[in-house]
Amino acid sequence: MKKRFSKNDPSLPGRDGYSLATIVRNVDHLKIVRKSDLHRGDLVFVKTVNSVYRIEVLGGGFHLVSGGWFDIHAESPQKTTIVGCTWGGSAIKVDIIAACGLCVEFGNGVTTSVIQKIYVVPQHGDMRRLRLNGFAQDASQTIFLS
Repeated sequence: MKKRFSKNDPSLPGRDGYSLATIVRNVDHLKIVRKSDLHRGDLVFVKTVNSVYRIEVLGGGFHLVSGGWFDIHAESPQKTTIVGCTWGGSAIKVDIIAACGLCVEFGNGVTTSVIQKIYVVPQHGDMRRLRLNGFAQDASQTIFLS
């Protein structure tokens, strides 16, 4: 049976997004890709509610991004930074590239819709160096999260 939520349920985003208490309570359960776990040449594919983004790690904090907003505005691929991920408001987790349930904020000011799935393709196929929460690996050496 589906759980029914009341209009005042603190676990649901309100008019101004999620409450700080909800964010803090759930942050350790996020399925994330940390910036520190990626290396030059690694690819991250992010499927959001509205789009798919391809993110290539360039090093030095820069990424080559295409898809989604960048394709729509004929700016693919674009070299940019990733500020981090948000819950849809001004709270941002700056140490990650992507997390299911959050939105990516790029250095050019673009913020994605909510992330549904993440695929990580390490350049050299070395999965052991990645410390990814909640990921599974398939036979193609791609790590995916949903």
